[in-house]
Amino acid sequence: MGGDQTALLIIAHGSRVAGVNEAAGELGRMVREMTGYDMVEVAFRELHQPNIQQGIDACVAQGAERILLIPYFLFVGAHVLHDLPEELTEGMKRHPGVEMVMAPHLGVHRKLAELVVERVAQGLTAAGWH
Repeated sequence: MGGDQTALLIIAHGSRVAGVNEAAGELGRMVREMTGYDMVEVAFRELHQPNIQQGIDACVAQGAERILLIPYFLFVGAHVLHDLPEELTEGMKRHPGVEMVMAPHLGVHRKLAELVVERVAQGLTAAGWH
């Protein structure tokens, strides 16, 4: 799937809770492995580094000619509706020779529902409710 000079920038919220941000990095490694894209970076909207502009800069520094920004957000809210598009616009102004587009946020998806069902089974088992 991957290759060429396209970078993937996964954008997570960021957290003060230890380990949460490292989990986003693990997600990035999984996406790199599953897609074959060499340039996969993770950035955070707030509370953690790298921020989104630093993530864009990291992609450009690796030679990206195109950057697909992927919002790792479940639902539409202020970040998805306003903040992320503003970050995209800022990135395009700062790097006018690089194409940038925003992928859809996670939203409602059957695979997410399947994951919830898997977690239900795990929770029932852990509680001994089978």
